Amino acid sequence: MMDGIAIAEGIFRATPQPTLIGGRDRASGRVVFPCPADPDRWEPVDLPRRGTLWSWTVQRFRPKSPPYAGPEAFEPFALGYVELPGAVIVESRLAGIDDFGQLRIGMEMELRLVPFARNAQGEDILIYAFAPMREV
Repeated sequence: MMDGIAIAEGIFRATPQPTLIGGRDRASGRVVFPCPADPDRWEPVDLPRRGTLWSWTVQRFRPKSPPYAGPEAFEPFALGYVELPGAVIVESRLAGIDDFGQLRIGMEMELRLVPFARNAQGEDILIYAFAPMREV
């Protein structure tokens, strides 16, 4: 597990393994992410930690600020949609990518927590990301 604080409450749990928190509509069973703040309608559910890359792109230039609040030293990064089986398709930063050319639609991905920035106290602010599955 990576040490740090979540970028927002209710998006993920860090332990025992990183898990995104989705919401299941109590009436229809439909799953969404993140879980809406209406406990009468939405039940929090753990989303699968693994999925497949559904689509992706590369952010090659620093977005306008605001709303972008990332580190000053900008480096291109991959973004994608990851299909979590039986649940939902999640938009996510893609991590662990040495070469954008290695990305393939349908490749297996796994949830990770990665540092995004540091707060005034020097703590890492963590976001969720998906990385290609490691060969074991």
